[in-house]
Amino acid sequence: MRFKISIIVFILGMIFIPQTNYAQVDFNKTPDDDLGDIEDKYQEYFFEALKQKGIENYDRSITAFLKCVELDDSKSVVYFELGKNYIQLKNFGAAEDVLKKAISIDPDNEWYLNELYGVYEQTNDFDNALKTVKLLVKFHPDYQENLANLYFKNNKFRQALKILDDMDEQYGYAKSRDFLRNQIYDANGDDKDRIENLEERIVKNPKDEQNYLKLIYRYSEQNDRKNAFATAQRLLKNIPSSHLVHLALYKFYLEDNETEKAIQSMEIVLKSGTVNPEAKAKVLNDFVKFAQDNPQYEERLLEITADVSDDETGKSSAEMAQYYLQKGDKQKALSHYKIALQRDADDFDTLKKVLLLQIDLDMFTDASELSSQALETFPSQPILYLVNGVANNNLQQYKKAAESLEIGIDYVIDNVIMEIDFYKQLSTAYKYLNNIEKSQAFAKKAEALLNGQ
Repeated sequence: MRFKISIIVFILGMIFIPQTNYAQVDFNKTPDDDLGDIEDKYQEYFFEALKQKGIENYDRSITAFLKCVELDDSKSVVYFELGKNYIQLKNFGAAEDVLKKAISIDPDNEWYLNELYGVYEQTNDFDNALKTVKLLVKFHPDYQENLANLYFKNNKFRQALKILDDMDEQYGYAKSRDFLRNQIYDANGDDKDRIENLEERIVKNPKDEQNYLKLIYRYSEQNDRKNAFATAQRLLKNIPSSHLVHLALYKFYLEDNETEKAIQSMEIVLKSGTVNPEAKAKVLNDFVKFAQDNPQYEERLLEITADVSDDETGKSSAEMAQYYLQKGDKQKALSHYKIALQRDADDFDTLKKVLLLQIDLDMFTDASELSSQALETFPSQPILYLVNGVANNNLQQYKKAAESLEIGIDYVIDNVIMEIDFYKQLSTAYKYLNNIEKSQAFAKKAEALLNGQ
């Protein structure tokens, strides 16, 4: 991980370089001797080099910068620019040489060291990368994280963890360092250290909810149910207002047959404003399954879900729709699927379920309108044309039905059952359009496919 701030600072620095670093040569001085001629040539080559670099002609840029070196080999910035050009051409050996030259002239330049560090990173030169990043640490503490990452990449896990521990102690915890820490634990299989680290964090800050949740996850990952449950109970005790802890607690309660506590936890999750929709949908799905296996709790499920405002993605409504569908209440199932579709109009699976239920419930006008609208978004989905054809046939709009079905059948691929349905509906449409020849032709196609099954 390169130090990102350096990019911004260097770009800003480039704006002012003509007055500072580059201004070591006075380009505005009126030449009155050979020295003036040299400065003119230097200026010409220098800006030609920058121009060629800007349009990614790196070879020409290098040639121009080398002309600058021939005229004056004391300017560190020229070697730095040469290094960047060589890097673009993947000539890392030459890049290393010129960047070292730049550093020898200006040893305390952070950007030169950072560029050289990048060369060593790309060439997997651990020893030199380590030496360079250790020099960079004095410029900014974030380079310590680079150092930890470098140790990790070279399987020096203890050294990497030591740096992370020191940074956490000095600066507090950070997501990027936690991510690296977990990569290290995953790589060396040291779950004991991982858990000890989380336990220590909880001791230091018993009001930090995330550390408990991470620890519950890690214990669960090891199938250590006892400690996972104990950690969840500690979280609830120390932070009674936590909603997220109930994502774990309801499962423990269900396993222990503490049904009332499980339902209370699920209710907290479903009514929470802090639990994300995906997690709510998972809990609701578990609640639905539980109610199906334990019918005496179905009424409780319906009471709770009736008070729950639907989430933005419609996942909860989709779960409830599935529940009602399994119960045989198609009207309520349709109602919940329509809510889910309002939340996510691009959910094709939900759209299809709405349309099929509308056909099943003889809501042909609704099915015709919705399928027509859906075809604007999904013009190559044959089921939409079929639903539209069925709906219009039942509405006695036979011409519309035939037009839709004729288009849609071209999109049917490797689905004999659907193809048969198309031919049957086309036969019906042309029958009522008094085109008996076509009606019979499509009926024969449907029959041929049926006999071939």
